[in-house]
Amino acid sequence: MMSLRLIIVSSVMLCIVSACGVKKSLSARPDLTGLATIDTARTTINDSTFTLNNNSLRKNKQGIWELYLEGDPLERGLAAGSLTRELIKIQEEAFIGKVTELVPSRGYLKFLSKLVAWYNRRLHLHVPEEYKQEIYGLSRYGSDDYNTFAEPYVRMLYAHGAHDIGHALQDLMLVGCTSFAAWNEKTADGNLLIGRNFDFYAGDDFAKEKMVVFMKPNDGHRFMMYGWAGMMGTVSGMNVKGLTVTINAGKSKIPLVAKTPISILTREILQYASTIEEAIAIAKKREVFVSESIMIGSAIDQKAVLIEVAPKNFGVYEVTNDNQLVCSNHFQSEAYAADERNQKAIAESHSLYRYERMTELLNQTEKLTPEHGVSILRDRKGLGDTRIGYGNEKALNQLLAYHGIIFQPEALKVWISSNPYQLGAFVGYDLTTVFDKFSSRQDLSSVANEALLIPEDPFVETQAYKDYETFRKEQRRIESLIEAKETIPEAELQALVQLNPDYWIAHYTVGKYHYEHKEYKAAIIAFKKALQREVTTVPDEEMLQNYIKKSYRKL
Repeated sequence: MMSLRLIIVSSVMLCIVSACGVKKSLSARPDLTGLATIDTARTTINDSTFTLNNNSLRKNKQGIWELYLEGDPLERGLAAGSLTRELIKIQEEAFIGKVTELVPSRGYLKFLSKLVAWYNRRLHLHVPEEYKQEIYGLSRYGSDDYNTFAEPYVRMLYAHGAHDIGHALQDLMLVGCTSFAAWNEKTADGNLLIGRNFDFYAGDDFAKEKMVVFMKPNDGHRFMMYGWAGMMGTVSGMNVKGLTVTINAGKSKIPLVAKTPISILTREILQYASTIEEAIAIAKKREVFVSESIMIGSAIDQKAVLIEVAPKNFGVYEVTNDNQLVCSNHFQSEAYAADERNQKAIAESHSLYRYERMTELLNQTEKLTPEHGVSILRDRKGLGDTRIGYGNEKALNQLLAYHGIIFQPEALKVWISSNPYQLGAFVGYDLTTVFDKFSSRQDLSSVANEALLIPEDPFVETQAYKDYETFRKEQRRIESLIEAKETIPEAELQALVQLNPDYWIAHYTVGKYHYEHKEYKAAIIAFKKALQREVTTVPDEEMLQNYIKKSYRKL
């Protein structure tokens, strides 16, 4: 039965829903003039190649889908939906399907949908009409399997704020990204070079089908962005003016109402800005609901800066008398110098550690090339090249990245990673020729430039990598057994440790099992071993110390 507390909360929330214009937001739609006249008939060439008029979708040999779109917003959205319909279904099943699995009942799912609707009640007022039209066109090909939660258009609109919500709720750090920019004497050719890891994790299935979009909109600049099917916002991208955008989450309190999703703001910058000044002007006119660092690289300005946005603050960070810029998950501009939440993130999280490791690696290379940049993004060690365990969030390569990406803005070249993580080959594209290839080519081959390919990391073929992949699965399995208070043979616990012996989590998991089974001497030994490793955050260290104290008291 539903508890009294839940009944009360549900009743209060239903009252709020009724009182706050949620119904109006759920029924709001963009201008759909001309919708019925747009051709949406997809031509299937084979199971990995599709066309729709001048638009097309093709999977390259590295497993990355290449989507080309052109036209007005509705045309682009409908074409994206029609061409990628199977991929949209895969992403929704991986993301929303996982959420519904965790919900205990259909009734609770309905309650959750009302709560989400209330939270997003003003979202449609903060998304530009152009992008609502695109998202609507896309949503025509959304699944009906999750209509209990929300109908496709509303659901896809919500999904564009998933990045924001993911790092705001409990500061999950599902987006613990690290990025760099270098220019002048710091690069081999003297030009701007930018690299970033996008460490957004929404499950293994969600990360399987990656998609690079090349868009030729009727208004604004042509551009590319790297993401997934159903995503019209931007997390990493570059336009033909050589302006790049990437995003890094900052420390946020849980917002009470959604406003402009960061991915929509960065999409607007990518499409309409050609200089840093223009990017700043666009960022200033939008209200956001979480804190974010937006790295802007500019071929025209020949440098990069950070635009640091928050619901009640705004800053721009620019290095002076230097030729490199590093960004992790804390703010650096003067506007946030006294911000307590930001200072706490610097002191207690893994952001500063990754910032220092990135700086250390950049300083080890005198003249950076794209290959050097890729090597840095793949780095799995800690400060001073110490072994900190595979999967440690203090590493630049946490072995969970959705993608890694390298830009050369002045040359209009970009390299994007293929699976797994950022360990697969980095596929290169040249924006000086890509759009001409789409408009004039007779065949439907990949538009990647094979001469630019950067090979996969040899680590993928090692036993250490295979052990790590086994560790990830085993650690989740053992965690679930601990939660269920099941008995686990000691040999299985020690086998888990041997798969990833330098990672504190391996030892902590063993300690947690012994603690839950009142085997306090064994728990203390395991917790102390965990503390001897590189523990991710200050709260994690405090947790281990508290377990040790409690274990001693219970002996």
